[in-house]
Amino acid sequence: MSQKHPVIAVTGSSGAGTSTVKNSFEHIFRREKLNVAIVEGDSFHRYDRESMKNAVTESEKNGGRPISHFGPEANEFEKLEALFKEYGETGSGMTRLYLHNEEEAAPYNQKPGTFTPWKAITPGTDLLFYEGLHGGVKSDTADVAKYVDLLVGVVPIVNLEWIQKIHRDTNARGYSAEAVTQTILRRMHDYVHYITPQFSRTHINFQRVPTVDTSNPFIAREIPTLDESLVVIRFRDYKMVDFPFLLNMIHDSFMSRPNTIVVPGGKMGMAIELILTPLILDLAAKSKR
Repeated sequence: MSQKHPVIAVTGSSGAGTSTVKNSFEHIFRREKLNVAIVEGDSFHRYDRESMKNAVTESEKNGGRPISHFGPEANEFEKLEALFKEYGETGSGMTRLYLHNEEEAAPYNQKPGTFTPWKAITPGTDLLFYEGLHGGVKSDTADVAKYVDLLVGVVPIVNLEWIQKIHRDTNARGYSAEAVTQTILRRMHDYVHYITPQFSRTHINFQRVPTVDTSNPFIAREIPTLDESLVVIRFRDYKMVDFPFLLNMIHDSFMSRPNTIVVPGGKMGMAIELILTPLILDLAAKSKR
């Protein structure tokens, strides 16, 4: 749907190249001088860090199904839907920040793992940009995808996602490989029901596929780099895409289906900017009109 004030959402999990995507969007916004309201998915978790630990323990009592950050029990899907809807209509809406670490928490005199108070987005922005796990989520009580004008999926094949998580949580966060494996298993129900279905609702999907052996992600010694990957880019409305232009601009790219182009991993940032810049400018121009 095309709203008065555009909402762009990038939905996906770690390991896909989300930092590459974020950087590419920042380049576009800076280069085109767009004033953007940025919203992080973690801001719409239901629990702060301590409460989440307690909620997980509680959910697992008596053999119950554990809750996770992937599913509705641990997130405010209704508030995210309300933000996208209100922003589309008025250019404002309520959001907050989740403070991940000491550095982010210090300016607010709060503890890491807590939220800042809810506050309204200052009117006058050109568009809203969401980056997180649930930009295209649907549940029994909310349909977030309904209010997104441009929904972009960024998803690694699942083995690569697991390798990324195991490495990040063991090296940066000090967890054991066994503990991380347990987390992956605990989140599987929510992953299948709330994360995966979003990638059928996206306008464009960027899927990273390693060209090295990742058949046993639980013993992989290192994360495959972008240069050891291909990126499969699928378009919902492929008739609107100038494929000859993209094939000409991106060296070693090729088409695998009428709606899909494959590019070398190292060219992912370039592909994102070539594909998304005209779409973002088009949305911004429509809203100004």
